[in-house]
Amino acid sequence: MIALDCEDDFSTWRDQARTLLGHGIDPSDVTWAQGPMADLLAMPTPLPQGPGPFRTRVPAALLTLLEQAGRYQGEQRWNLLYEVLWRVAHGDRTAMLAGDRLGSELQRRIKQVQREAHHLHAFVRFIPLPRALAERLQLDLVAFHQPAHDILESASGHFAERLGQQRWLIATPRDGIRFDGQSLDYQRRCPEQWQHWARHAEDPGAELWRTYYKHIFNPARLNPLALRQHMPGRFWQHLPEGELIPRLVGLARRGKQRDGQALEVGAQVGKRIVVGAVVED
Repeated sequence: MIALDCEDDFSTWRDQARTLLGHGIDPSDVTWAQGPMADLLAMPTPLPQGPGPFRTRVPAALLTLLEQAGRYQGEQRWNLLYEVLWRVAHGDRTAMLAGDRLGSELQRRIKQVQREAHHLHAFVRFIPLPRALAERLQLDLVAFHQPAHDILESASGHFAERLGQQRWLIATPRDGIRFDGQSLDYQRRCPEQWQHWARHAEDPGAELWRTYYKHIFNPARLNPLALRQHMPGRFWQHLPEGELIPRLVGLARRGKQRDGQALEVGAQVGKRIVVGAVVED
C-alpha cells in the first residue's frame, strides 16, 4: 500500500497522481489517509520515481472538476479524485457524470464547495479599523470566517472586485488572504498575527446593527428551518446579530409570532393625553 500526504494541496496531489498513473498503480493500492493506516497488516511503500511508462490524455474539463472537488473537506477526499482520474484515463468517461456512482459523489462535492463559496460572500462581515490602526497595519477592513471547505483562495477575488482599492484581510483557522489594494496575498497557513487582528477587532457599528436587526425581525414570518438552511448556525458566532437570533427565535416560538412587536411597543414610555369633556350648547 502506498500511503501519501499531499498536505491538502491540489497541485501536490496532481503531481503524485500523475506519477501513480504513469506507473499503473491501481486506486486500491494507494491512500492519502491522514494519520495511521487503517490496514494494520499493510506495509507502506514509497511513491515510484520518474514518470512511468503509461501515457494517456485526459479531458481538460476533468482537471477543472477535480480541482473544484479537491476543495471539499471530508473522508476519501483525495482517493476519490484518483479513482475518477484512473477510470477516465482508461477510457471510462462516465466517471465524470452524475449518473455514475463516482460521478454522482464528485458532482455532490462540487456543489457543496460552490455553496460554501456563496456562504463566504454572504456572511463575511468586514470590520473597519480606526484610522490610526489602519495606517499602522496597512489595512482598512478585517474579517474572521470559518468555512467548511477550502474555498478562501478561489472565492475571495469577489471582494477585490467589490471593494475597490480598500485594503482588507480575511483570516480563517486554516488559511488567510490579504488584499493591499492591488494584489492578493494568500497564505495556506494563516499567520497568527492575522488571526489575532481579525478575531479581536472591535466593530464600532455592531451595536447599531444589532438594534436595527432586532427591530426589523418579523416573528410572524419566522421559519426556523429555512433560517438555518440559508444561514447555518456555525456562522452566527461571527455575526453581530448572531447572539440575538436564538433569543428572537425563542420569543417567536413562545407566542410572539402572534403579538409581533407588541411587547416592545408596550414597554415604551408614552405620554398621557387628557381628553377634555365635550361641552354642548
